[in-house]
Amino acid sequence: MNYITMSIVAAEIGFWIVIILGLTLRYVFNYKKVGTFFLFLTPVIDLFLLIITATDLLKGGTATMAHAIAAIYLGVSVAFGKSIIRWADERFLYYIKKEGTKPEKKTGFAFARNSLKGSFQHLFAYIIGAGFLSILIYLVNDPDRSSIFFETLKVWSLVLGIDFIISISYFIWPRVK
Repeated sequence: MNYITMSIVAAEIGFWIVIILGLTLRYVFNYKKVGTFFLFLTPVIDLFLLIITATDLLKGGTATMAHAIAAIYLGVSVAFGKSIIRWADERFLYYIKKEGTKPEKKTGFAFARNSLKGSFQHLFAYIIGAGFLSILIYLVNDPDRSSIFFETLKVWSLVLGIDFIISISYFIWPRVK
């Protein structure tokens, strides 16, 4: 496992550690400001991954799938980070602290609308990740060393299109309990 792959794994583990620590400090120990501080550290983890990936390529490294996944991770983390924290916050309150209301399972139009919202978040993640990939392609300035980025963009574009098709299908065929 190369150090880019290890950095991605470390970033993902760090992301969840920071969230769990932030929620625990916020709700179990009632340190709301300190807990919120830890929750706001999640973008710092993204910055760490961005710097490592770009530095490796600028030093002459050949782009690998790990570099491409770092770009995807960055986009997904920025686009979905707030909603992931909100999702974890609601469940932590209900299942751990035994407070608040049980998170509802959406069906019908509410599920379709929520799914479409997720597709638009995916589009936002795609814009960020594709932008980062494009910057890396420009900085590397060698099609042979960055060809994996073009392939990643093709596959991700297809996945994004399928995501929207599935979300729109829920308006036609609503999800029932």
